[in-house]
Amino acid sequence: MRLLLVEDDDHVAAALSAVLKKHGFEVVHARNGEEALQAVLPAAESGRGPFAVILLDLGLPDQDGYQVCGRLRRLTATPVIMVTARSDVRSRIHGLNLGADDYVVKPYDTGELLARIHAVARRSAAPDSDDPAATGSTPVVPEAAAPLRLGPVALELATRRVSVDGAAVPLTRKEFDLLALLAQRPGVVFRREQIISEVWRTSWEGTGRTLEVHVASLRSKLGLPALIETVRGVGYRLVVPAPAG
Repeated sequence: MRLLLVEDDDHVAAALSAVLKKHGFEVVHARNGEEALQAVLPAAESGRGPFAVILLDLGLPDQDGYQVCGRLRRLTATPVIMVTARSDVRSRIHGLNLGADDYVVKPYDTGELLARIHAVARRSAAPDSDDPAATGSTPVVPEAAAPLRLGPVALELATRRVSVDGAAVPLTRKEFDLLALLAQRPGVVFRREQIISEVWRTSWEGTGRTLEVHVASLRSKLGLPALIETVRGVGYRLVVPAPAG
């Protein structure tokens, strides 16, 4: 598996590269955002992706890491894992909205990082991407002629479109899959493990933090914080808003 490591600290990059190589990765090291973009540009122009995963540290010397993430996503569909010291939910949501597939918060466990790399690589091997323009089908979303109506929210499962009060809301693939799963059974509590299994196709517990960020992002994008209710210690359920008036 070929991996692009974007890290400005040569000592950190050398140590991490040694670990990755022991686990069978071929590592290409980019020291800043511009080198990272130049590394993926030839593949983008040829329509092929040479990297299985891009590991992107956000603390780069030449450009803001979030900006680099957005530019990478416009060039390639290769999964991007952000590496950041910022653990707040808002920062993570911002990264996911720019197109990152996952994130690792410093200091991280090497085993966790390897698991996340393999997880996003497995997901990207399927014919889909976590992109607002993605329209492929998914096992958790059945075909339907009429959209699902959840108060002001309408889900068109066949076209993977979502609107609130008639206004389109662009969602990433995983955000749509998560919303569609909950919308199929409004009021029913879905366990966290069940959601992770059906939407992320993994049983790895570390994905739970990614689930929390996607829920927060959905609440923000839809402008309906009460639509997805947290059932403490269990999971989440969708609560259909009561009609106005």
